Amino acid sequence: MSPGPRRIVCLSAETTETLYLLGEEDRIVGISGFTVRPARARREKPKISGFTSAKIERIVELEPDLVLGFSNLQADIAAELARKGIEVHIFNQRSVEEILDFIGMLGRMVGAPDRAQALIDKLRGGLEAAHRAALALPCRPRVYFEEWDDPLISGIRWTAELIGIVGGEDCFPELSVRPSAKDRVIADPLEVVRRAPDVLIASWCGKKFNRHQVLERSGWQDIAAVRHGRLFEIKSCDILQPGPAALSDGLHQLREIITQCAEEMAHPGAAATGANSAESTDSSGRRESP
Repeated sequence: MSPGPRRIVCLSAETTETLYLLGEEDRIVGISGFTVRPARARREKPKISGFTSAKIERIVELEPDLVLGFSNLQADIAAELARKGIEVHIFNQRSVEEILDFIGMLGRMVGAPDRAQALIDKLRGGLEAAHRAALALPCRPRVYFEEWDDPLISGIRWTAELIGIVGGEDCFPELSVRPSAKDRVIADPLEVVRRAPDVLIASWCGKKFNRHQVLERSGWQDIAAVRHGRLFEIKSCDILQPGPAALSDGLHQLREIITQCAEEMAHPGAAATGANSAESTDSSGRRESP
């Protein structure tokens, strides 16, 4: 094993996934209960935390030499562990570039900088390919990304950036740059109507998307996304974890949705609507929103 911490507890799912992708999973001694990527991690590693809660004494018993977490939502857990003499690092990536930087930093922390750079290069290649393909789209659909339904919360920065990369336009760019979910609340649901999205993409932090609830929202029948059935879901474990998942599977699903909708908008009636796609999906990997 390369130099660096040998007993790592991962309080959030993206650190676990990244360490597995780097081939450094043997260092992991505890994971978040919301971890679903890779599936084998749930079989191989003890679950010691939720997202804003953790089994502190269990973590102490594991004798970690490093605990990895994410964002201000895990600050209290980090402080409690630090008071017990445990080394803690809290990542706080909120953009596509910051996610790539996170992967590089984690790779250096575990003595795997070359493998981390290879992963970064692979992910960046996918982003560049998606951007090139988007240049050929006949139009740029307006996208409302809904991270939660009550209250309405629009998407965080990396989702807005990914929407732009694959050829869409985020309807709430001024909210996407705000790091906390509470600061991305849309107080007036009719503001979504005024922003006129062509596409609605939901990722309700692990709760299954309810298409019929959207159809019943007052005034929303005037939205093109609703009128034409362009309602989609992406699992939160694929798009709302600020790690490789968002820049691979999340990117791929966004690209498929935006491409389909752009073609449909340019050639009405020639493409299937998004309604069936939204109804056929299921959610997993619940976690609180950043």
